[in-house]
Amino acid sequence: MNEFVIISKDVFEEMVGKFNHFSDRVNEILGKREEGRLSRWMDNQDVCQQLRISPRTLQTLRDNGTLAYSQIGHKIFYKPEDVLRIVQLVEDRRKDATCRGKTI
Repeated sequence: MNEFVIISKDVFEEMVGKFNHFSDRVNEILGKREEGRLSRWMDNQDVCQQLRISPRTLQTLRDNGTLAYSQIGHKIFYKPEDVLRIVQLVEDRRKDATCRGKTI
């Protein structure tokens, strides 16, 4: 048995307005929380672009345990924090090499 509730147009529009305000506020809070971080899981293409590496190099990072990943079916995903850790590692190595007179 279906039940129906009938409300006036004014009440409905007020509810929609309040919901939109609530939704905007939630998005604002989430945006502040995610500032400065990558906020979603990354796929192979995202990681290759972020690290400026080839798919084969990415495979090597997975194989030698340098970069953790999760696999769902045939698709591989990476946590943004793990990718940022690799970015920091590469930057540190570049700084070290530059300090020793080498360039990478």
